[in-house]
Amino acid sequence: MKKESKPNLGQWFGNRLYFSDHEKKLIIHDYLSGNETKKAVYNRYTGYKTENGKIAMWMRKLGINDKFIKTANLESMPNRKKEDGTGSEEFEILKLKKRIEDLEKQVQTAEMKAVAFSTMVDFAEKEFNISIRKKYSTKPSKR
Repeated sequence: MKKESKPNLGQWFGNRLYFSDHEKKLIIHDYLSGNETKKAVYNRYTGYKTENGKIAMWMRKLGINDKFIKTANLESMPNRKKEDGTGSEEFEILKLKKRIEDLEKQVQTAEMKAVAFSTMVDFAEKEFNISIRKKYSTKPSKR
């Protein structure tokens, strides 16, 4: 039986191993497409016995949700064989969906702030008996 060799990924700087985003995507794809643990996949690529949450950190950084991808169709991740960048289109779609969710949350927060400020102005006008909002039917003052 042929022993599987460690893939040639990563760049050593001193005593630390660094991976490019593309290499991280390949490692994540390998983890998500197989039945191995993160620890086993990390060990195969780096030779280290523990992965200390690196793969999960990379997934968060790259906008990949572990639970979503595990249950979704694995074709949504870039294919290992497509190293020319064309496989990253699906990954870009996932990143854009994440960005849309974040922007929708920001819009919802902004709408709640607008309602809060409007309520605050209404309360101040009623409580202090003063006019705060501009009346559009008035004529501009002459100087």
